[in-house]
Amino acid sequence: MKQIVILVSGYGTNLQAILNAHLTTEISSKIAAVISNNSNAFAIKRAELAHVATHIIEEERYKKSELFNKILIKTVKIYNPDLIVLAGYMRILNIEFVTCYTGKILNIHPSLLPKYPGLKTHQRAIENGEKQHGTSIHFVTEQIDNGPIILQVTVPIFYNDTEHTLKMRVKYQENIIYPRVIKWFIDGRLEMHENSAWLDGRRLPHAGYKNPINKK
Repeated sequence: MKQIVILVSGYGTNLQAILNAHLTTEISSKIAAVISNNSNAFAIKRAELAHVATHIIEEERYKKSELFNKILIKTVKIYNPDLIVLAGYMRILNIEFVTCYTGKILNIHPSLLPKYPGLKTHQRAIENGEKQHGTSIHFVTEQIDNGPIILQVTVPIFYNDTEHTLKMRVKYQENIIYPRVIKWFIDGRLEMHENSAWLDGRRLPHAGYKNPINKK
């Protein structure tokens, strides 16, 4: 059975969606471990309740980022993962880590990449008068939020939206599509090569797949 390691930093709604998909046998793999750089992350509690191994690597304990990265790589290697999933992981992975797991790291970013990389995406979209916003799932590469896009989902921005209301609308879609993309990878349908995402043997367009409703 294929092994998945999930990196988290916060509340863990996407982690919960992934855990739920495993409980219903939607994804035929094992969540081997959940690792966090934040000891207060509620995501760790979610993992513990699901009887998944957890590790906390606190940044405060490792003043030098090189040491933190070495500990992270060493911990992940324990599980020999087939896939690493970033589910709200708020720390940039270093080049050594990304190189070690090229084509095996997925991330979900709350914007329609390449628009709004980085933080505060919802507020920036509202302030710029965007009519729609959304979320992107992509392979992780050395360039931040710039790896091959696998799937994007759009949501409307309403005139009375706040950062919170828009975030919740986007999050709802994330919880649906992240387990689906993970299943594609675990089932051998999704891969990265030639710096592109490929699904069922076909290269996906630059902006990824756009209609997840009809794509199982």
